Amino acid sequence: MSITEPPAPAPGPRSQDGDAAAEQLRDRISADSLTTRRDYLRIVATVSGGLAAGGVGVAAGILHRHGDSTSMPEPKKVADQLMPGESVAFRYPGDEDRALAVRLSDGSLVGYSAVCTHLACAVLWREDRGADGELYCPCHEGVFDARTGEVTAGPPPRPLPRIFLTEQADGSVWAIATARSGESAQEALCRQLGGARPETARRLGCPGADRAASTERKAAPTERGAT
Repeated sequence: MSITEPPAPAPGPRSQDGDAAAEQLRDRISADSLTTRRDYLRIVATVSGGLAAGGVGVAAGILHRHGDSTSMPEPKKVADQLMPGESVAFRYPGDEDRALAVRLSDGSLVGYSAVCTHLACAVLWREDRGADGELYCPCHEGVFDARTGEVTAGPPPRPLPRIFLTEQADGSVWAIATARSGESAQEALCRQLGGARPETARRLGCPGADRAASTERKAAPTERGAT
């Protein structure tokens, strides 16, 4: 997709105030043109320092990380069908979160954040790299294992955050939950279920789930009696 600038508005008739403003602008430009080389270098250094700090923030995880939500995201349809050797890019769990689903050659479905854990560049799947292909960040040659999301080469400091996928009877593929980088499926689901679905959390063996489920069962008769 190309990005184009909107056409400049047609100039309207000038007023005396407009002529005066234009003259002041020309004077300001003339004065600014006298900026010294030292000032110019200071400005460039300041801007460069800000960009570097932003990069460090991404690498250190200070900025938003994929899958940080503490509640279960809504399921989202990823594809009507995904055949072995195919991949699809989508957005999940939010509209700003880039994600990637891959059907490996043995039929396994895997899903990951498509944001590199190094400096947040886009991650792509390269099918021709080994039996499972590889997940690749072209910005700094970062490489991740397509089956596990683990770092196999380059500067990324952490594995790719996972996205849990499921396939329906009609062949459609859905994203249903996320995990933080390095987080197990149980940890991720327990974190996102929270207290909203205590019985499900108890079946998963989430810490504190037995107590939460017991509290809910005790409160249920009281609530029914009050209605």
